[in-house]
Order: sequence, then C-alpha cells, then structure tokens
Amino acid sequence: MTRSKWWWGIPLWVLAIAFLAPFAWMISTALKPDVDAYKIPMQWIPHPFQWDNFSTVLSGATSVLPAFGRSVFVAVLRVAGELTTATMAGYAFARMSFKGRDKLFLLYLATAIIPAQLLLVPRFIYFQKLGLYDTLWALILPGMFTVLGTFLMRQFFVSQPAEFAEAARMDGANEWRVFTRIYLPLATPVLSALGILAFVWSWNDYETPLVLISNPDRYTLPLSLTNFVDEQGQIAPGVTMAASVISIVPVLLVFIVLQRRFIAAMTHTGIK
Repeated sequence: MTRSKWWWGIPLWVLAIAFLAPFAWMISTALKPDVDAYKIPMQWIPHPFQWDNFSTVLSGATSVLPAFGRSVFVAVLRVAGELTTATMAGYAFARMSFKGRDKLFLLYLATAIIPAQLLLVPRFIYFQKLGLYDTLWALILPGMFTVLGTFLMRQFFVSQPAEFAEAARMDGANEWRVFTRIYLPLATPVLSALGILAFVWSWNDYETPLVLISNPDRYTLPLSLTNFVDEQGQIAPGVTMAASVISIVPVLLVFIVLQRRFIAAMTHTGIK
C-alpha cells in the first residue's frame, strides 16, 4: 500500500514542477540583466543578482506603486460590492418566496453564457454616456454583480436547514434578522472563497482596463506592466518580471490566509 501511494505521488510531483517552472523562470529573470534573460541554455541561478530591477520597479520613473494602489482600491471595492450583492441575491433566490423566483434565477444564470468580451463595447458606450469612462468606477461597478457569486451563495443557502429560520421567526425575528443573524454567519467559508475568486479576477483583469481606461495615470497594475521598455522600445524582461513578482504577492497572501475556508466552501456548495 505504501509503495502504491509512492508511485501515485510521482505524477503529482511532475505536475507540480511543471506548474512551478514558469514562476521560477520569472523570479530568475527578475534578478538578471536583460542581456542574460534569453541565454540558451538558460541560467536558472543569476550571477550576479541584479537587484536594481526591483529598485527601478519600486522607485524609478515608471514605479508600479501608484498602479499597485489603484489595483488594491479597485479590488477591495469590487470584492466588497460582490459579496454584498451576491449574499442578498443568493438568499432571496434560496429562501424567499415570490412569483417567478426560479424562472428569474434561471434567466439570470443563463446570462453567464454571454462572453465577457461581447459586453466590452456596450459597457464602453454606457459608461461614456454616464461620464464614467476613463475612471476607476468603470472597472468597479460591473464587478459588483456576478452570476457566479449569486449562484454560489444560493447553493449554500439552499443547503442550510429551513428549521433555523422557522425557529427565529417564532421568536419574532423578521426576514432581515434571519438573514443577518442566522444564515450570514454560517456563510463565512463561502464568502471567503468568493472573496478569493473576486479578488483574483479583479487583480488580474487586463482586458477591461485596456478598453475603459485611456489615461496612463489611471492604469491598474496589469496595464502598468507594459510600461517597462528598453531603448529600442521593446519589453525589458528584467524589470517586467520584477514587477510581475511584486504583482503576485497580494494574490498569494490572500490565498494562503483563506485557503482552508476556500476548500471548506467548495465542499459546502457541492463543487469538487
């Protein structure tokens, strides 16, 4: 039995190495001069270490810190907005009775089949008419309402016993108190999982800012990574990879802190 488990571990280690290799290359390139970035065979351990790449990224003329702050601002508001709307909508679709509830939920769920790229032009026109084009609110507002968030929260609330609400109503609790005092505290694992997903999507979003943001002073972090070019106007690999290393740190921290709740949430909602 032990030997069988050991053999099964080999493919997992191979896959782990394959997934980690690009990250190792990114870190290695971030610590190299540009002339060594494309050497064949590749030099995995830089010699000497080029720490100036990180200095340029953090304090140079094209520092990523302002864009980093804007990305944090957008991500935090998007996550807060999505958690708020998803919990309320999910609870309504799961626990409140009203005419056409299930049909309305299926109709809302069906909107998930529309490609996100198909909505970029209508959003561009819509936000331009509202005067929100080229502002961070054009990135924040659409991310506050997602089909997946509502679906996850509804699945969780449906799985909870209805006796909780019945007992609370017998004690005189109204619907809002049932929602906030009974079911919402139980939803912490699912909220953590949804928060991770929403944060990662917002943090890595390149396409939406590319269409809705034109002023470089309002670029988020993914867009600002394109600012690092050399004298010939080509992407400078060293500083670009240094900025990329910095950009993944928040995502790693969020996942490390909330990973147990993320796994618990996937179990509660029936998603494997």
